[in-house]
Amino acid sequence: MKVLDQLPAGSRVLLVRLRSLGDCVLTTPALELLGRFRPDLRIGVVVEDRFRAIYDGNPFLEARLAPRIPEVLRFRPRLTLNLHGGTRSLLLTLASGARWRAGFAHYRQQWAYNLPIPRAQAILGVERKVHTAEHVAAAMFYLGVPRTEIPRAALYAGDRTSHGPYAVIHPLASQPDKTWPSARFVELARWLRSGGLQPVFIGAAGDDLSVFGEFQRVQGAPIGEVKALLRGAALFVGNDSGPAHMAAAFGVPAVVLFGSSDPLIWGPWKTPSEVLVGPITGITADQVRTAVEKLRVRV
Repeated sequence: MKVLDQLPAGSRVLLVRLRSLGDCVLTTPALELLGRFRPDLRIGVVVEDRFRAIYDGNPFLEARLAPRIPEVLRFRPRLTLNLHGGTRSLLLTLASGARWRAGFAHYRQQWAYNLPIPRAQAILGVERKVHTAEHVAAAMFYLGVPRTEIPRAALYAGDRTSHGPYAVIHPLASQPDKTWPSARFVELARWLRSGGLQPVFIGAAGDDLSVFGEFQRVQGAPIGEVKALLRGAALFVGNDSGPAHMAAAFGVPAVVLFGSSDPLIWGPWKTPSEVLVGPITGITADQVRTAVEKLRVRV
């Protein structure tokens, strides 16, 4: 009998999802699968404060917990699923006091888990690389959710006042080999603007967006504001990064540029998209323009 079939009605289930913005976004399909199968469950997620707003408005979540042991203890889950695998998430999983502690079998410190989860490929019956959204959803299938189509990621945001169609451009990334040259983003933005699609560049508070000064910039905005901006966009263009996954969660057509990361694992999930792969500096502005045209975005 699967563990989800053994949980009494109203049981608390805790997901430990630390680290990146993209990982948090790509956990939402699994949340939906779990919540739709067992709507009686009281589901919580452990998330770092900086990414907490990713889960704002999620109808399948009862609680968003900070990664602190007292909060995890107070939640009192019967089942805790570690989706990270690091030392900190391991300690939080143990501290939860859950009857069932689940984690993928490739995680270190396997003694901490009494419910090891096989490789996603084994659960899904494939031998190809699996997307991150599939990886997390596979855990739900193993725990007892019936196999079904994995939904698109889902974020929830308010409306944003707009004065015409616009494209959101995220020109930065976590590593130089994942970052397309700024001059080519400028060239692309001018082309988009000439066709009536206003470019809006986004970045974190500490990012240097000065080279894009001729365009509208949204810098250091709260996640809620960025979600609303992305929800209303006609197009997203950017490097492989968290905002690319946010755009995909709203179904925004996306052109995403990949350098060192693998698009089979991290590509846009279930949104109209074009992916360009290479050494990042080898991708030309002409290639990106062609990708935009393939998406039939009016420019």
